[in-house]
Amino acid sequence: MRILIDECIPRKLKMSLHGHECKTVPEASLSGKKNGEVLAIAESQGFEVFLTLDQGVEYEQNLGGRRIAVLILRAKSNRLADLLPHAPACLSVLRSIKPGQVVKAGA
Repeated sequence: MRILIDECIPRKLKMSLHGHECKTVPEASLSGKKNGEVLAIAESQGFEVFLTLDQGVEYEQNLGGRRIAVLILRAKSNRLADLLPHAPACLSVLRSIKPGQVVKAGA
């Protein structure tokens, strides 16, 4: 699965998402863009999931009809040490997430 990782998440988290092709927002040259624009461009580039910590994205964006799913990671902070324990939950969600869905994983 092709995953775009939001810029608020440390890039090293992608090493814990084994079996998936992951790029960060900066690696995809999407830094500084608003979530709506990021989602639209990510879809056009073939990303299937947008991984973010932004709890409000499901309320700020109309995800109906989108081909990209959003995985919201819930953690104490955006420090890698706080995110890594939730990597198995992310991997579990990635096995069943569908286009246009918003799914939360973590604490």
